[in-house]
Amino acid sequence: MDLFQDCIGGIDGIHIPAMITGRDVSRYRNRHGIISQNVLAACNFDLEFMYVLSGWEGSAHDSKLLTNALTRRRTALKVPQGKYYLVDCGFPNRRQFLAPFRGVRYHLEEFGGQGRDPANEVELFNLCHASLRNVIERIFGIFKSRFTIFKSAPPFPFRTQTELVSACVGLHNFLRKKCRSDEFPIEQDNEVDPEPVNEIDPEPVFQTQQQQRTEANEWRDAIALNMWMDARHNDDNEN
Repeated sequence: MDLFQDCIGGIDGIHIPAMITGRDVSRYRNRHGIISQNVLAACNFDLEFMYVLSGWEGSAHDSKLLTNALTRRRTALKVPQGKYYLVDCGFPNRRQFLAPFRGVRYHLEEFGGQGRDPANEVELFNLCHASLRNVIERIFGIFKSRFTIFKSAPPFPFRTQTELVSACVGLHNFLRKKCRSDEFPIEQDNEVDPEPVNEIDPEPVFQTQQQQRTEANEWRDAIALNMWMDARHNDDNEN
């Protein structure tokens, strides 16, 4: 965690079944063929929601939601100076949103079992990244288990459906702060991270997109290398 010391949580999208009628149905059909709203959420390591953007079509890509969240006038997602969130490979790698290395094993189950330890700094980075980013999967599991109304499409007008998400997020945070109880079986979401698509970069364009990408990738490379060197040093000391 030391090398992720400025990380404040994770960001991802979650699909919630939606009741949609008329011509809009096709836009709300996600890649699994289910009618849903795509909800973008950011959480901290105390399993509290820090930001939620509900109401987007199920067909919308997570990175598109993030772009919108950063550019909204009244309800924009704010990332404190020098801090960042962990995101999956469906988001572009940026200073405020640290993504894993693509084309390298990432999911925790891929590292399970004898002889499957990380073989290099890139794999070690992805393993540590996935272990920390798992917090967003945990909070989604708790949320769906706690508010079972979201297991199927709520029978309300769509605006009410989106407001219901926000209301339950607030209630979840209240229960976390006051009760510190999550006595619910956490449901695992079996969705595989989507393949990355070309989307508009979510940060304001103070630099060119290529400059942003290059600097962020160099930053990620440095974290991975330091992580690997620390691991090797610890191994040498143990031997």
